[in-house]
Amino acid sequence: MYFGKPRKTAPTDRVPPNQNVTTSFPVLHYGNIPNYKNLDNWTLRIWGHVIQETVLTFDELMKLPQKTSGNDIHCVTGWSKLDNVWEGVPTKELVRLAKPKDSAKYVILHAEEGWTTNLPIEDFVKDTSLLAHTHNGQQLTPEHGYPLRAVIPHLYFWKSAKWLRGIEFSNENKPGFWEKNGYHIYGDPWKEERLSWD
Repeated sequence: MYFGKPRKTAPTDRVPPNQNVTTSFPVLHYGNIPNYKNLDNWTLRIWGHVIQETVLTFDELMKLPQKTSGNDIHCVTGWSKLDNVWEGVPTKELVRLAKPKDSAKYVILHAEEGWTTNLPIEDFVKDTSLLAHTHNGQQLTPEHGYPLRAVIPHLYFWKSAKWLRGIEFSNENKPGFWEKNGYHIYGDPWKEERLSWD
């Protein structure tokens, strides 16, 4: 992974410091790649500091309002991919269903095999945040999070959890796997918040 030596950046104000623009879509993860033969038993659970705990099937998720959103993404390891087009459910739709309590200050994203990542609720509900099932007109591949991943493009891309299975609204900021292993608790690419001591 890249941390440290400056890298040449593209001549654009769309690229944070020390990032390289790529036209490929690198696959970075730790652990297994879930591979669903069908989605009959797949669910997305929403719980925690909410008024209405909710469990959605994939069909129910697809019946929620959808949107298409274009953005740039930036990986903590030093690559940026510009002009992505995602299709999915706006995160505000999940907030509408679950009705978080005033005590909900953070969102913990739960992925397959117990992986989590954390972010403030204000970041989760931004207009640019969504739960995506499609990238650049194609269904997500297993390597990139099929059937559903978060897309939180204003933070480093590890916050955009792949293989999403749960959304927990919390009154405390619970570090996830990468945050417990040295990554920054927030991860703003424009401030280069890569590591916990940045």
